Amino acid sequence: MRVGIIGIGMTAFRPSTPEYNWKELMFEAASRAYADAAINPREDVDSFITCAEDYYEGFGIFDEFVPDQLGAALRPTCTVSGDGLQGLANAYMQIQTGLIDVAVVEAHSKASDVVTLDGIIEHALDPIWNKPLGAHPFVVAGLEADAYLRGTRTSPKALAAVVAKNRRNGLRNPLAAYGAAVDADQAMQSEERFAPIRALDISNPADGCVVLVLASDRAAKKLHADPVWIRGIGWASDSPSLETRDWTAATYARIAADMAYRLAKVRRPATDIDFAEVDDRFSYKELQHLESLGLAKKGEAGTRVLRGDYDADGRFPVNVSGGSLGCGNVFEATGLHRAGEVALQLRGDAGVRQLDGVRVGVAQSWRFVPSATGAVAVLGAGP
Repeated sequence: MRVGIIGIGMTAFRPSTPEYNWKELMFEAASRAYADAAINPREDVDSFITCAEDYYEGFGIFDEFVPDQLGAALRPTCTVSGDGLQGLANAYMQIQTGLIDVAVVEAHSKASDVVTLDGIIEHALDPIWNKPLGAHPFVVAGLEADAYLRGTRTSPKALAAVVAKNRRNGLRNPLAAYGAAVDADQAMQSEERFAPIRALDISNPADGCVVLVLASDRAAKKLHADPVWIRGIGWASDSPSLETRDWTAATYARIAADMAYRLAKVRRPATDIDFAEVDDRFSYKELQHLESLGLAKKGEAGTRVLRGDYDADGRFPVNVSGGSLGCGNVFEATGLHRAGEVALQLRGDAGVRQLDGVRVGVAQSWRFVPSATGAVAVLGAGP
């Protein structure tokens, strides 16, 4: 059975949205997705999934607060305590069982409401070995970036090139919060925060919501939809311990990609895939993820971004949406945003950032520092 995305709904991403509460953000994105799919959630949807971490929300058992604004009252609803791409995998599997035909996946961020955001991220550190050291949690990213640059002999200039590319790409995305005409020199000269990571290497928090509607091939035909097919999907976790993981490569991304490629029958990802939307919440992560996905050889991604291969008009466009550096860090919604952007490209609905002739794209997510968890989805245009 094939499973496809038939509806896409996104709010604009903004640094702060005092005019909205989180329920209103969810309602707006859901309304857009249902209109896009031409469905009635109370009649056509069999299952609803929200992706949320209770610490970010400020209260427990978050799915109890979800049904009203998604049109899911008295309907099957559950929470995936993880990234939106993991929620997409859950919906994909639900449909594959044959028990349901249409599922909705929602993920959001209302980071501007969180008073102690750094403290929540710090809470994920090991309470015995790491948290008592009292360091900012982004020190972990700085250490990993340093290990990656040394281990792959990548120049710090490559990180600046990622920043400049994605912030410029954000200018072409009307939903992006942080699009800007930043050049590599400005990125290199920005304040050093967690060496070698500088201020502009770090994505800024944003509020926003993404909702995707998934359907089986049978339901898509009945609804007269033109789906973007989920050809393969995978997820994985590396060691939760900082002391026992590989600091130069994203092992979780490699394992998840292997799973997704196997399902999608992708044998040569660097040539079988046309473009990518990957996690770039720290600039080095874009390069590390591309190499772990098999889209560049180890140590090659930095060279390629410097020569423009990953630009929107380059040989292999990466994060044409602006990524998280351009759009903002929407936490658990990040992976679902990556998938939504790939789906828009494959439908030909990406507006001024539309790529020519793309047929297969990959979306990749990471659950953010200090985790080593991620997911990968290979999406393809019809039929």
